[in-house]
Amino acid sequence: MAYLPLQSILERAGLATPAQFRDRSAAWRKVEEAGTAETQLAFFAREAGLTDEQFLQKLAAALGWPFVELPKLTIPPEVRKKVSTKTAFQFSVIPTQAQDEQAGGPLQIATHNPFDPAMQAAVQFDARGPVQFALATRGEIEKALKKYYGVGAETLDEMSEDEPLDLEIANDREITGDDQDASVIKFVNQVIWEAFKDRATDIHFEPSEDELRIRYRIDGILHQTPLPPQIKRYQSALISRIKVMSGMNIAEKRLPQDGRINVRIKGEEIDIRVSTVPTVWGESVSLRLLTRGKIFFGLEKLGFAKDEEDAIRDIIVKPHGIFLVTGPTGSGKSTTLYGFLSTINSVTKRIITIEEPVEYELKGINQIPVRSDIGLTFAMGLRHILRQDPNVIMVGEVRDLETAEIAIRAALTGHLVFSTLHTNDAPSAFTRLIDMGIEPFLVASSLEAVMAQRLVRTICPHCKVPQKVDRDYLIKCGFPEHEIASTTFLKGLGCEECRQLGYQGRTGIHELLLVNDAIRPLVMNRAAASTIAMAARQQGMRTLREDGWRKVRAGVTTLEEVLRVTQSEEHIRSLVEDKGGAR
Repeated sequence: MAYLPLQSILERAGLATPAQFRDRSAAWRKVEEAGTAETQLAFFAREAGLTDEQFLQKLAAALGWPFVELPKLTIPPEVRKKVSTKTAFQFSVIPTQAQDEQAGGPLQIATHNPFDPAMQAAVQFDARGPVQFALATRGEIEKALKKYYGVGAETLDEMSEDEPLDLEIANDREITGDDQDASVIKFVNQVIWEAFKDRATDIHFEPSEDELRIRYRIDGILHQTPLPPQIKRYQSALISRIKVMSGMNIAEKRLPQDGRINVRIKGEEIDIRVSTVPTVWGESVSLRLLTRGKIFFGLEKLGFAKDEEDAIRDIIVKPHGIFLVTGPTGSGKSTTLYGFLSTINSVTKRIITIEEPVEYELKGINQIPVRSDIGLTFAMGLRHILRQDPNVIMVGEVRDLETAEIAIRAALTGHLVFSTLHTNDAPSAFTRLIDMGIEPFLVASSLEAVMAQRLVRTICPHCKVPQKVDRDYLIKCGFPEHEIASTTFLKGLGCEECRQLGYQGRTGIHELLLVNDAIRPLVMNRAAASTIAMAARQQGMRTLREDGWRKVRAGVTTLEEVLRVTQSEEHIRSLVEDKGGAR
């Protein structure tokens, strides 16, 4: 549309004087020549110092068009079908409501750029009838398209059953939000792109009899992704594409396979670990997204209490000993260990790690990836690390007796060793090592500390509100009774910033057990984990749930999150209450 009508409308809306319009139009032409994805109206809104929503509301009033808030609408399927998927995605428009066709009522179409003649012509052609335009922000329209049509709907709409599928992977590939490659390639790229934007750590392709489900794990919780209904038809092609990208054998569909994909998104290196397993209805594929590059967390950002952080800083500068971090898969153990290493990393210390895989690359640290297929296991790598004159060693995981024995020998011969172990709490680490076959006196003399941890989702700061919780329920959950009255419980209502979840991001809760003169005799005498836990609590240890309550009191997370990731500690409470009894 020519500049004159736009100018008069902006003047009528009080959004630009004639002089301002001339200046901004000249500036826009320079921006446009530089190749920007920004629209002219978005540029004018920014120049006017307004948000897109404020700008479009004023523009709608000047045009006499409605301004619609898409999150508050429910768009029926029959309305969505009135505009093709291709047109909807190409021009970022969405039909919102249809009037009585027999009465000649118009179809309402939400757009963020009413001055695009190509958009108007395409919409008029698809609608085959009268159209009433409404304004909505581009961000809201894109979210609505994803919600109602599904991720990659415009890509699958371009595909036909007999379309030749190009499954070649380009070298040094950069994934962007608007890849224009062959349809299957483009769809897989879109799925990975959306996962990255949503901060997902995992993507799961799960086939069933009549559908292919794709789920993202965001902040530790799985969320199903809306998809076009015809996705099942392209299941084989999509999975083959992922297998080609990760270097797998696409002809082998009966056995599990593992592979890796290295991609760049917005210039950031992403390492994707891929795993396939055969199921009844086809291969199930899991992708783990790992950010390659610098570690983002120092100790101060890992969620430690001040006394815990001080104790940890004292331990990680010791010349020898073992520091174990325990917890289930996905509880942030590796990130915590990387935080330890980045804190003590210096030119005066030789630090060597052996990991499976190397999740983050740390400058100045020698990192060895496990290669079980050629015999490079944790135990073998650890044996050779000891010949490399290290000061600090990090072992990705203590899995077997041999690795545990070498790690303990390293600690006893003057090395500081960090590693992880799969146990539910800190006291159980001692019994796990002894059960592996390690002598109790070696466990007691080599371990300096054991820390269990979990990740809890943090309340979204944009929609945080007070929450009323029943007192009896709090007492039943084990929340300290004397702190109920002084605690303001919070929750997230759900907003656009947090995808209506009420949570945004995660932080750690910890159970730090320091091995001292009160703990060592119990370990040497093969005491039960609950007995060790009681002694540690008398020495000041906070359990996972107690540290969770601390985060609840601070307004960081919710009661439900702490209960979700921690187990009942009744056995510990009963031991404390009965400490004068038979035990």
